[in-house]
Amino acid sequence: MRIQSESEQNTFEIAKELGKKVMPGEIYLLEGDLGVGKTVFAKGFACGLEITEPITSPTFTIIQEYEEGRIPLYHFDVYRIADVEEMYELGYEGYFFGDGVCLVEWASRIEEILPGDCHTVTIEKDLEKGFDYRLITIDETR
Repeated sequence: MRIQSESEQNTFEIAKELGKKVMPGEIYLLEGDLGVGKTVFAKGFACGLEITEPITSPTFTIIQEYEEGRIPLYHFDVYRIADVEEMYELGYEGYFFGDGVCLVEWASRIEEILPGDCHTVTIEKDLEKGFDYRLITIDETR
């Protein structure tokens, strides 16, 4: 599925609608360059899960846990992972194979440990179509 977004708010709403539909145990891989809107997407996704606490990028903590919604959300940012062994130290299996939903930014850095049934969300800019334009591609599974 390919969806065009014309604004930050539109990106938020697209993610919110997706968040309303997710099921426990699902993993979403969030791909896109720096500054493309991954955190905006994560905020909308969390809103769709009925999470009301502030959503922040887990760039330095690697994972943020949000337990209060209709399904727990485990938001990973693995950009700073130097070695996939760090994921084992974090106990990633408990998150990936648990009862929550995982949203993983920069997932290509941990490709070798990702299950085969992940959903991929790619956000791309196209400055020719405007500064706020984004193309959001959601693949059912990778």
